[in-house]
Amino acid sequence: MLLADIVASSRAVAATRSRKAKVAALADALAAAAPDEIETVASYLAGSLRQRRTGLGWRGVADLPPPAASPGLEVLEVHELFDRISAIAGSGSQAARRSAVAELFGRATADEQAWLRGIVTGAVRQGALDALLQEAVAAASGVPLGVVRRSAMLAGSTPVVALAALTGGEEALAGFGLEVGRPVLPMLASSAPDLPAAMAKAGGGEVAVDVKLDGIRIQVHRSGDTIRVVTRSLDDITARLPEVVAVAREVPAASFVLDGEAIALDEDGRPRPFQETASRTAMESGVEVTPYFFDVLHLDGADLLDSPGRERAEALEELVPERHRVPRLVTADAEAAAGFLDSALASGHEGVVVKNLSAAYDAGRRGSAWVKVKPVHTLDLVVLAIEWGSGRREGWLSNIHLGARDPDSGGFVMLGKTFKGMTDEMLAWQTERFTGLAVSPDTIRDHYVVEVRPEQVVEIAFDGIQRSSRYPGGMALRFARVVRYRDDKTAAEADTVDQVREQFAAR
Repeated sequence: MLLADIVASSRAVAATRSRKAKVAALADALAAAAPDEIETVASYLAGSLRQRRTGLGWRGVADLPPPAASPGLEVLEVHELFDRISAIAGSGSQAARRSAVAELFGRATADEQAWLRGIVTGAVRQGALDALLQEAVAAASGVPLGVVRRSAMLAGSTPVVALAALTGGEEALAGFGLEVGRPVLPMLASSAPDLPAAMAKAGGGEVAVDVKLDGIRIQVHRSGDTIRVVTRSLDDITARLPEVVAVAREVPAASFVLDGEAIALDEDGRPRPFQETASRTAMESGVEVTPYFFDVLHLDGADLLDSPGRERAEALEELVPERHRVPRLVTADAEAAAGFLDSALASGHEGVVVKNLSAAYDAGRRGSAWVKVKPVHTLDLVVLAIEWGSGRREGWLSNIHLGARDPDSGGFVMLGKTFKGMTDEMLAWQTERFTGLAVSPDTIRDHYVVEVRPEQVVEIAFDGIQRSSRYPGGMALRFARVVRYRDDKTAAEADTVDQVREQFAAR
């Protein structure tokens, strides 16, 4: 398959707001791919490379050779060239990388160059995220969508499942079960404005109320002496968290998969700033983290994904000592739950997560079985632009423009701006960060508002959501302020405009 076919499909997907039309365009492209092309085609249709890292950024693809006159690049050639680029390291790597980029982009047409630049920098905005790609896989293969989704969640990869579905149908997907050592996408929590609403949303009756820790989401796999620790985005961080590995070795089981959080605590047992915990995923540091677990997905040969939450809770209680379990209250009493929430907040934690004890573990999904309550309402939004400061902030990039993810369009909906909550240290950091993300870095000083690539996630606290004719979503955040920048989340994991509308409707 030619790369030009992928570019044309990407344009067709971006050109329509119809979900049905997007799925049809994606399905047609998948169906046209040869078996050895399917994984790469699926990744490209979703706007991402198969390589985790290439060493390329915006500057690496800023100056390109003249485009080719006609298309000739094949999809597998492009994948192999990116493999070569990602393997470049050591002395002379910058020159070697420039040469490889020139070779690849020099064989691409103008349209292909623009698309390749977008996929390298994460700027392919066509509204084809994983959920739509899974619908397309189902349509192209004839496999029920529910089967495709579950398989992708258990495999941790939609392209891998696309290959199986398109070459082996539903029978091939039966092989995708929970496999110890192979990470699965974590179950996620929806939000509620207060505890009564959360308890009702989770199904009412007796629920589990867990303390919401502000740490690193971890999934710990053990098979014999082999232990693997991964993040919510399935990045392997085993080598960076030896204290988590040590705790996992103490668990009295030969094989298991545990879900939990790793968090840095001070000498009084209160949480330290999130940035200190998060630093452990990126580098060695002197900050020690403690693991706390709240779910078990597999235990000594038995998969527990489909078991009710109550059974998984009992298994966890027998398996993991209390000092490494997230504090939990099981109750149907709203007053008791409120007291537990107050205690969690007094201990310095974010809030609680209310869990339906009858629900299975819905890997990779955000539904009503788990509902988080944070009295300080926050959203994880994406920075779309930033303004130069004035007065005391002159010379710094200050006021950030905030956007919620729009799953239908693949873009972002602006909800307001803020410069509140920023320390001098944060201002200095964001000036450097957003200079590097500027869409037009050469003219960054020529404009008051600097448009940036929508990649940086920021956690925003706010007092409410109000109607607004100023912004296209018809909503604006009241008294928005920065809590922290989140390098543990990608823009694809930011909160959606639908979630914001849900909170708006609840007020």
